[in-house]
Amino acid sequence: MSLDVAAPCGDHAGMISQRYQLYVERTDPAKNMARYYAMAIEQTMFGEACLTRRWGRIGKRGQEKQHVFEREEDAVLLFLELLKQKRARGYLPRIALRHSQN
Repeated sequence: MSLDVAAPCGDHAGMISQRYQLYVERTDPAKNMARYYAMAIEQTMFGEACLTRRWGRIGKRGQEKQHVFEREEDAVLLFLELLKQKRARGYLPRIALRHSQN
């Protein structure tokens, strides 16, 4: 079989069903606080769901952690739990921050 032949390529049953992405910030000039937190769920090359988290000081590289799950539902549950925690700590989308400062 030649590698030049086009093979039919349909949707993979294990593909991520919906795009999950989040970017929030928490700033407080009085405390010299300028933090960001970002998350995304993507599919690994092996068909698993991978929740990638990035956080740190705005303008810096920060840290990164990845969680790999066999089921997308498990990645989404962790995503939602972390979102809930960040909202409780005062993290807001960048657009909401601009409006609250005016």
